[in-house]
Amino acid sequence: MAATDTKLVQSWLLKAAHDLKAAKRLSGEGDPLDAAIYHCQQTAEKAVKAFLSHAGAPIEKTHDVERLIKLAANHLPEFSQWLDEAELITPYATRFRYPMEDVPIEPERAEFEEALNASQRLFDFVLSVLPTETHPV
Repeated sequence: MAATDTKLVQSWLLKAAHDLKAAKRLSGEGDPLDAAIYHCQQTAEKAVKAFLSHAGAPIEKTHDVERLIKLAANHLPEFSQWLDEAELITPYATRFRYPMEDVPIEPERAEFEEALNASQRLFDFVLSVLPTETHPV
């Protein structure tokens, strides 16, 4: 992998780590969870895009984590085990971002915790399959 490619992968992972940190910081007791859950989705999306970048695949402009997981599975079949988490996380790119009929303003705490745990596990998985030199510093 060329140095510029390593830096790009590392940048994707750093952005994912920042989103994960933001999700945790925005989820204190009594805090509204709509912004926090959005950052869970962003963590997953950027982590998978880091892997795709490492694999030399084109990075699609999509928030669909399930689609990204399927693309990643073409390079590493173990990504297929993350399809359930992707299905869970993908809607949070928009679900609570705008007022919509029949959608609450923000998620319940349990829903947020489930999304946070899923995004943390997926982020950790991506780190485990990428070379250490690509990890955020």
